[in-house]
Amino acid sequence: MPSYRNVALAMFLTLHGALGFGLRTSSLIASSASLRRTMSKATTTTAIYSTAEATESEKKTPIKNEEAYSKVKMEDIVSLCKRRGIIFPSSEIYNGFAGFFDYGPLGSELKKNVKDNFWRHFVQRREDVVGIDSSIIHNPTTWQSSGHLDGFSDPMVDCKETKLRYRADQLFCAPVTVEECGTTVGFVCVLEANDEDMVKAAKKQAKKLLKESDRKGQAIQPFAFKDLTQVSEEEMGQIPSPGSGKPTLTMPRDFNLMFQTNVGAMQDGSSVAYLRPETAQGIFINYKNVIGTSRQKLPFGIAQIGKAFRNEITPRNFIFRSREFEQMEIEYFIPPGDDVWQPFHEKWIADSKAFLETVGLREDLMGYDIHEGDGLAHYARACTDITFKFPFGEQELMGIAARGNFDLTSHTEGSGKTLDYFDEETKEKFIPHVIEPSLGVDRLILALICSAYAEDEVNGEKRNYLSFHPSIAPVKVSVLPLVKNKEPLVKAARELFEKLQMRWNVQWDQTGAIGRRYRRADEIGVPFCVTVDFETIEDDGAVTIRDRDTTEQVRIPMDEVVPYLSKMIDGY
Repeated sequence: MPSYRNVALAMFLTLHGALGFGLRTSSLIASSASLRRTMSKATTTTAIYSTAEATESEKKTPIKNEEAYSKVKMEDIVSLCKRRGIIFPSSEIYNGFAGFFDYGPLGSELKKNVKDNFWRHFVQRREDVVGIDSSIIHNPTTWQSSGHLDGFSDPMVDCKETKLRYRADQLFCAPVTVEECGTTVGFVCVLEANDEDMVKAAKKQAKKLLKESDRKGQAIQPFAFKDLTQVSEEEMGQIPSPGSGKPTLTMPRDFNLMFQTNVGAMQDGSSVAYLRPETAQGIFINYKNVIGTSRQKLPFGIAQIGKAFRNEITPRNFIFRSREFEQMEIEYFIPPGDDVWQPFHEKWIADSKAFLETVGLREDLMGYDIHEGDGLAHYARACTDITFKFPFGEQELMGIAARGNFDLTSHTEGSGKTLDYFDEETKEKFIPHVIEPSLGVDRLILALICSAYAEDEVNGEKRNYLSFHPSIAPVKVSVLPLVKNKEPLVKAARELFEKLQMRWNVQWDQTGAIGRRYRRADEIGVPFCVTVDFETIEDDGAVTIRDRDTTEQVRIPMDEVVPYLSKMIDGY
């Protein structure tokens, strides 16, 4: 049961802390200490365990707004990332550079945590996967053998009037057909987005077409969208360009996505090289080295995390599609055979989904897209994408492909070096087949930010916060001394802060009312706040640890703080 001193102190701190005035003078501290020493009788009210709780108004379970994410626009996510130091436009002081982004203080920590989690999950905790880190620039023949020089392209259309360029498979057109008579009055053309936004943009264009054809107000048939790679020349002559609003688009043509550079002092054909458009080929060309040095036996995998570069025609949707990005890929080598690859493929799909859930992706926002027929690469036996519902629509997040033996066979032919495998049990030589789980770091970060976006209501007050999983949160813990001008209290808090720094990225915050500091930590996704108060130094030697999502608080002895947080953050 609580003492009168706690009740009196709660009233005192409510007046001087929770209302935002703070404890500014030594006389106020002395008054607090005096109250604490003289009040000792028990009461029958709800227990107050610390001075931190006395200033915290969160007594009720937060009421979560389950519809918050469904109402979020991509502009809101971009603004949030800029405002909170997660992601900035690159070269912003020079008006930016399309398709390139810089990660800020919180973003760089988030990115590091995501990559570390991937590496621990798929490399360190498995005996059948090893890692490499290959160079960004390979011998140019690599890309000839892999097919990138001839076939790594996207379909592009140009606007002849504005000179703007678009990816043909990201522009969608539809005829505007009058419901009553079936007459087509023209075409609409909209950029790829979620269904609601595409229909909204198409209706706006259709309204203008109906007005120009003296059919204002007439009902039209539902839009039957198709991308511009599927249109005929006759149809293209009626499809308006997003840039000019008139039918000024060219027919689609291929555009190679590789960034070209020159190596060495000469600037001629012999010095041409390319920035890698994917990390996979660096794994394949090192397959022989890994087999010879790692003592791995089939089945086994090689993982790599690294930068890749693609000269996207129209980079869009923030970091979802950019020109410089980072990939996390595994090439998992298996024996050949029509009855062999499918179980491995299914297992990697399940393992990949499990990983995404462990880092905090919402399961209700994930789905599957199974490629079939023309949707498969010419060399692939199967490919399943794990998708995510972004604000701009459901898109591919992670692909798991059964690539056959295409890559190792191509590099065997291109290099003249044997890349086969000798099975000591069967005494057979063969070129292994491959299962490839491939995940973009930047896409995953965007999905994690979207998954973490949360709103709730605490005692009638709206709260916006980022509910990052503790393992990937940029800041793990915020250490809060209750007041900043009581030396023993600040010293105890500082010692704990420096101890936690040895394990995690933690934050020190001593300014403002304790409730306000909690909100600041919530906004950047800090999962735990540790408050050092008067009872820490004068009574029980314990601290208050507050959970971000539930706002619940527990009282933990100082020497048990690290084990408690380790269990909550790292799982052990």
